[in-house]
Amino acid sequence: MSKITANHVFTSESVSEGHPDKVADQISDAILDACLKQDPESRVACETLCTTDLIVISGEITTNAKVNWQEIALNVVRDIGYTDENVGFSADNAKVMVAIHKQSADISQGVTEATNATQEQGAGDQGMMFGYASNETAEFMPAPIIYAHRIVERLAELRHTQPEKYNFLRPDSKSQVSVHYQNGIPQHIESVVVSHQHTPDMKIEDLTALVKQVVKEVIPAELINDDIVYYINPTGRFEIGGPHGDTGLTGRKIIVDTYGGVGSHGGGAFSGKDPSKVDRSAAYMCRYIAKNIVGAGLAAKCEIQVAYAIGVAEPLSINVDTYGTGKLKNDADLEKVIRKCFNLKPKAIIDTLKLKYPGNGWCYRDSAAYGHFGRDIFPWEKLDRISDLQKAAEGFECR
Repeated sequence: MSKITANHVFTSESVSEGHPDKVADQISDAILDACLKQDPESRVACETLCTTDLIVISGEITTNAKVNWQEIALNVVRDIGYTDENVGFSADNAKVMVAIHKQSADISQGVTEATNATQEQGAGDQGMMFGYASNETAEFMPAPIIYAHRIVERLAELRHTQPEKYNFLRPDSKSQVSVHYQNGIPQHIESVVVSHQHTPDMKIEDLTALVKQVVKEVIPAELINDDIVYYINPTGRFEIGGPHGDTGLTGRKIIVDTYGGVGSHGGGAFSGKDPSKVDRSAAYMCRYIAKNIVGAGLAAKCEIQVAYAIGVAEPLSINVDTYGTGKLKNDADLEKVIRKCFNLKPKAIIDTLKLKYPGNGWCYRDSAAYGHFGRDIFPWEKLDRISDLQKAAEGFECR
């Protein structure tokens, strides 16, 4: 958090897999997964638009993979649960338009490693990327965003696994959680907002009871008291939703995807981008570093920033901010520790996190709903550099 006060409330939101922007993100990342599965050297920058029974797939893709774009898109829509033709967007009715061309040769020459090894792989674009971690939750994430994710994720799980019991739920939903902090530590939940798309015959009492049940399931009991204020479908009805209610676009939920507004954001979206794009891969690496720093006890909160120039391998800068919680006397010393332990060139990031080879329980599509951070299935969430960081920090003056 850029500023921590003794007594404050912070709010974050999440959206479900059925939110129109998340439908678009998942299609873009499913296409990325399909390309990388056949050709790990694929260059993918896939953008998707979803609206009433229409999906438009566009972008720059250079790959040797043979991909059925339409089939992938409609399978994602079906998996999410858009199968009712009466809601204005369904896998059986939606048309798919494809407008894809190859990556610019001007970009390719700067980001492709030369075969004679005289040219290093450069960054896929300029920009700055951030990673953040905090010890306030078991996931090393800010409490408001992780609990907002868990609420809509659990509601979707119940919709999928118990359709007879929860047949009044449709795929689109949003949540918002406000957490009361004292001296930077979560004390209790102030309020919960849930807006969930539903069938015409849904009773608000049923949704209210379900949301309160889910809150008790996913939020630690010590943060819950009788004073929580609930706002459940506060407009009264939410029958028209998904891409029929609002057009969805890839990359529009960048705060939902990251830390819920805590810390900084470089502005780049993730979904649909192969790992040569540092917008994605460097943000993952910064999270990996920040999480291991907090896990190593070198800070209670940590934000890492890196910056790149297109086609240049070495990052232009690395900045560390522990918000005054760092164990070392200066955050600049922690930067030196990071440089000892991590290689932040694009190829090294890709190799370290194995970003060209999704598998072993994860894929890029998995990251496209319920947050890119805070779930242990992803390689950038590993806590495997703690001892290296602790050893590298030896000899520096402590606070």
